[in-house]
This record gives sequence, structure tokens and C-alpha cells, in this order.
Amino acid sequence: MKNNMSKFRFWILVWGLGIIGQLCWNVENQWFNTFVYAKIAKDPTIISWMVAVSAIATTISTFIFGTLSDRKGKRKPFMSIGYILWGIFTILFGTTEFITKGKAATADVVMFAGTAVVLADALMSFFGSMGNDASFNAWLNDMMDENNAGAIGAALATQPIIGTIIGTVVGGLLIGANDNYMLLFIVMGGLAIVFGILSLLLVSDSPELRPNVQGSFLKQLFSAFDFNELFRHKQLVWVFMVLTVYFIAFNVYYPHVGNYMIYYLGFKADDIGIIQGIALILGMFSVIPATGMLKKDRFVLAASVAIILSVIGVGTLGIFGKPEIIDPSTILNWPLLIGLFFFGCGYIMFMQVTSVWMKQLFPEEAKGQFEGFRIIFFVLIPWVLSPFIANPIIKNNGEIIDSNGLVSYLPTNILFLISTLLILLTFIPLIFAARERRKGNK
Repeated sequence: MKNNMSKFRFWILVWGLGIIGQLCWNVENQWFNTFVYAKIAKDPTIISWMVAVSAIATTISTFIFGTLSDRKGKRKPFMSIGYILWGIFTILFGTTEFITKGKAATADVVMFAGTAVVLADALMSFFGSMGNDASFNAWLNDMMDENNAGAIGAALATQPIIGTIIGTVVGGLLIGANDNYMLLFIVMGGLAIVFGILSLLLVSDSPELRPNVQGSFLKQLFSAFDFNELFRHKQLVWVFMVLTVYFIAFNVYYPHVGNYMIYYLGFKADDIGIIQGIALILGMFSVIPATGMLKKDRFVLAASVAIILSVIGVGTLGIFGKPEIIDPSTILNWPLLIGLFFFGCGYIMFMQVTSVWMKQLFPEEAKGQFEGFRIIFFVLIPWVLSPFIANPIIKNNGEIIDSNGLVSYLPTNILFLISTLLILLTFIPLIFAARERRKGNK
């Protein structure tokens, strides 16, 4: 251990901070969007702005606080303060529902509430990235050695899956049939605050961590954007493009899955949590064949299988996920369960394969910089571009007039049909990544 922390305290922090971080991200990705439809307005434009602005905030925060923590030679204060503020702004996000409560749903009220939601989400993402992406992940890298590298890698690989399953199931149960979103935000935000305080008391930085000052702050910040260095790694560039194309398609449909199931198919929030949870739990078994393929260095095959599974899953929802086929009075809707199962298998397997593939190719001397590149291709580009695809699809296929006489827009099965075609485009950069891999180029 690279400090005087006991192993027990270290692993409590690794799993506690890791799972809480994934739960908070799940709340944002899974439940913020259904909250908007339930409490603000059934308008995908608000979600589109949330997704794009929070992606920009996440990226900016990661680079700023990653650079600051490097220059100060400290992770702990940024981690602790970030988690505490992350929790506070998760709770404050929920208070935006009071803007429209008891008021007539006029266009001006919806506009004001929508703007508040976007800003609150951006602040939450900014401080979440400060605590988790820029500090917690950097701290794990600092603390990694030959004795714990495998265990830390396993934790990082499984925490997003565990966080998604718990956040989906428990989140749905907390919200319940009465749309009690405030309870969800208080519980999850409160957990982030508690672990932020605990990290302030229990975390120790690696004694090997030293201040790394390279000129002015801005010079050091912008040195991370040396794309000439990135383009020297041809295979990695194409793997990044595989990641980008897949997640452009993913973010076209995934932010709208909850609203699709609640408002288009007619389920309750607690039901969709259980249905998605079942699919994701079963989908975790896909890590077994994926691990076998990775051990045999069959990265291209494993990525191809993950893409095909995703196509089958999302395509099944597109073809069979219609109100005339699905019965919302029961969770035993086989077309829906099968579609979500294959989607879960494909998503989990894709994350596993690309995570290992990328990290294999990161240069030893610039892992921090290349984590920044990963954020650009994994978060920034997909989250900014996807809403421009999803928004017109929803508005052209799901227009209704709500009980207040306002125009509302519901995500329909058409969104999943088009997303299926977009997922197939992932094979284009994968072909070039495979070619570079055969050549032996990084």
C-alpha cells in the first residue's frame, strides 16, 4: 500500500466512493430525463440541452481539476469537496420541480423551469467530475501497484454495472408510482455528501505524489490537448472512433428509454426499474465470454459480437416495442425483456472490451493526458451530437396534445429503429481499428 492506510480502509473507500459515484451518474443518466417529463414538460429539447451542456461541463471540469490536482500534488481536497458539492447539487436539482408546482403550464413557465433544470444539471455534472473523474480516478491510479492493480481494475470494470443495476432498481422503487423524485435525489445526494465527508476524514494521498508544475496553469491545461501526440497512435485513434460512433447511437436512444417506457408504453417508474434491472443482471453474464475472447486477444471479434448484440436488442425494441403489443400491467412482456436483455449484454460487453483495448494502447508516459482524450471521444462528442439526431426524430414521430392543451413529444419505437441503423455504423471505424491491429500499430 502506497500510504499508511489499512487495506480495509482503502477498499472501503475504493468501493464506497466508486459505487456512490456510479449511483449519482446513473441518477443523472436514467432518472433526470424522466423527472423532466414528469415535473417540467414532455419536451425532448430540454433533455437535449441537458445532455449537451452537462457533457461540456463534465469535460471542462475533468481537465481543470485534473490539472489543478497535478499542480498541487493533492487529490484528497478536490475529491472530498467535489463529492460534497455533487450531493448538494443533486438535491438542489430536484427542487426545480417547485418552479412549475401549482402554476399554469404556460410556455414562459416551462421555458424558465427548463433553463433552471439545464443549469442545475450542468453544476451537478461539473462538481461530479471534479470529485469522481478528475480526483477519485486519479487517486486510484496513484495508489495502484503490482499487488492491487488487478483488484482495482476489477472494481473499475464492475462498479458501473453494479451502479446501473442498483440505481435503476432502487431508483424506481424510491420514485414509486407517485413520482416521488425528491426522495430519490435526497437519498442519492445525501450518500454523496456522506462519502465526501468520510473521504475528508479517511483518504490519504499517495506519498509518491508530488506537485507537477509545468509553466503557467493555462499552459499546463492546454498541453493536454496535444492531438499530434494522439495521432501518432493510429490504432488507438480508431478505437476512440469506435467508441464515439457507438455512443453517438447509444445517446440517441438511451436518455429516452425511461420516458419511452413510462409515457409511450404506460409503465410506472418502479416497474421500469425492475424490468431494466432484470435485463441488466442477466446481461452481466456476457462478461464471461467477453473475458475469454480478450484472454485470447480477440478484441475485434469481441467488439463485433457486442455491436451485433446491441443491434438485436435495440432493433427488437424498435420492431416490437409498441403499445399495441406491450401490456404495461405486467413486467412479463417478452419482446421488451428480450430486447432489453440483448441491449444489456451488448452494452456491458462493449464497455468491457473497449475499456481494456484502450488502456492497452495508452502510452505509459502519458496516461493522464490520454484519459483526457478518452473523455473527449467518450463523453463530449457523443453527448453533444446525439441530441441533434434524437430531438427531430422524437418531434416528428411522437407529437401529442397534453391535458393542458400544450404540445408534448413522446419517444416512440421509431427512435429505436433509427438507432439500430446508427449502431451498425460502428463497424466502419472497427474495420480500420482491426486493420491497424493486424499491422501491430498502437
